[in-house]
Amino acid sequence: MTQTRTAVALISGGLDSMLAARAMLEQGIRVEGINFFTGFCVEGHTHAIRSRDRGRPKRNNALWVAEQLGIRLHIVDVSEPYKDVVLNPRHGYGHNLNPCLDCKGFMVARAHEWMLEQGYDFLVTGEVVGQRPMSQRRDTMPVVARESGAGDRLLRPLCAKLLPPTLPEREGWVDRERLFDFSGRSRKPQMALAARYGLHDYAQPAGGCCFLTDERYSAKLADLWRSRGRRDYELDDILLLKVGRHLRPRRNFKLIVAREEGETRFLEGYRKQFTNLTTVSHAGPLALVDGEASEEDLVLAARLTARFSQGREAPRVRVAVARGDGEPRVLEVVPLPAAEIPKEWYL
Repeated sequence: MTQTRTAVALISGGLDSMLAARAMLEQGIRVEGINFFTGFCVEGHTHAIRSRDRGRPKRNNALWVAEQLGIRLHIVDVSEPYKDVVLNPRHGYGHNLNPCLDCKGFMVARAHEWMLEQGYDFLVTGEVVGQRPMSQRRDTMPVVARESGAGDRLLRPLCAKLLPPTLPEREGWVDRERLFDFSGRSRKPQMALAARYGLHDYAQPAGGCCFLTDERYSAKLADLWRSRGRRDYELDDILLLKVGRHLRPRRNFKLIVAREEGETRFLEGYRKQFTNLTTVSHAGPLALVDGEASEEDLVLAARLTARFSQGREAPRVRVAVARGDGEPRVLEVVPLPAAEIPKEWYL
């Protein structure tokens, strides 16, 4: 009897990895998915927090993909070892703080280790030649295969016909003629294939899944490193960078101001860790002070908090200031006029 071959598919939650796994299922391969949590993923986190996104489906796209395909998915927290990828990328950063080539190598290496431990035959990714400027070029794709240790057990079904045959193809585990030759940034071929497979309601193609590719987020992370005098972060740090309006009026402190009700609820969970401000005479946001703030700094923070409240036009606003979960005291301040907030303060 012919042996059923097995593959581990890296499932990001996007369309490409979904199609790559489905292509293997079409060829009778037994597929299990693996998804890595780094803390920097865009999907789910901010959409679940913000009230304005309340109408959007609150789903983990990787789990949703696995459900649609009928495969098991293993979610692995790699947030701690992933730090070295972010802080010390061997191949450098992209346009922002995205270590894309090192990231892909890291993910494939971890998946390859898991594959060997579980006794699977090969790896599958949704990569497409020419789709990403750093990690998915014809000259960098072999780097990922080599440095990850996966070698030619790494199969990229969506662009396999544009690459040298891999072990699964040479051994006849998969039929190379039933693989694809997709290339470039257009997702039209993938969308057409999805329609052919009867797949709908998938995550928006080309939407990106990593905050490190975002210019504003990267600027906030770089500011965090400068303010602390070291390149390091904890999980709470990178989660907080995703939420609220961030202003740095002084080198020694930053203000994180909730922009709406959902963000206020999220920041409530950090009250004990930060000096926090809330307006008591008018409806307004919760604000957190990140850093060491003097009394003069706290008055400025209170005026900024008042500015983003419904009392922004009032002559004076009362703002409660508490250090951690300590007893609050109330400052009565004049809201800072918008004209007096330099653009440079906004991160």
